[in-house]
Amino acid sequence: MNFVAMDFETANHEKHSAVSIALAVVRDNQIVDQFYSLIKPETSFSHYNTKIHGIHQVDVAQAPQFPDIWPTIAPLFTADKLVVAHNAPFDNGVLKGTLDYYGLPEPHYMLLDTVQTSRKLFPNFQNHKLNTVAENLGIALEHHHNALDDAVAAANILIYESQQFGDSALKSFVKNK
Repeated sequence: MNFVAMDFETANHEKHSAVSIALAVVRDNQIVDQFYSLIKPETSFSHYNTKIHGIHQVDVAQAPQFPDIWPTIAPLFTADKLVVAHNAPFDNGVLKGTLDYYGLPEPHYMLLDTVQTSRKLFPNFQNHKLNTVAENLGIALEHHHNALDDAVAAANILIYESQQFGDSALKSFVKNK
């Protein structure tokens, strides 16, 4: 299976408030590349969000803004590419909200949510949070809510599901965006 797993952390509840992004590129069920960047958002920081991910406004003061990063990662978001996230409505919403905020064209790509696949394939798990699913599958997740660690964990969850159940079992979860 070939795909890119993405994860965002945000400064607050606003969809354009990304403070970090990570991507894990998977080819033939192997992570072959990773991308991580802090992002300087044009918004305020929520104490609640900072408490979750540990990223403070001072940490992103010299970071690039999203339009500076987008040209580097945009080629991974095309109609023939599968993008994966654990709780994809959140991460996809942040991507689309940020693109809209900066007036950048919205790409079309295929999207798969590993929360949904986990609920279907592992209905007996206590819950289907990223850290719970990773732990139950024996997947390392060193720093939950670190975008890179979360993207890698989401990638490994889908790799595990693909190897255990086959790609055909996952196709019904793919949505076009």
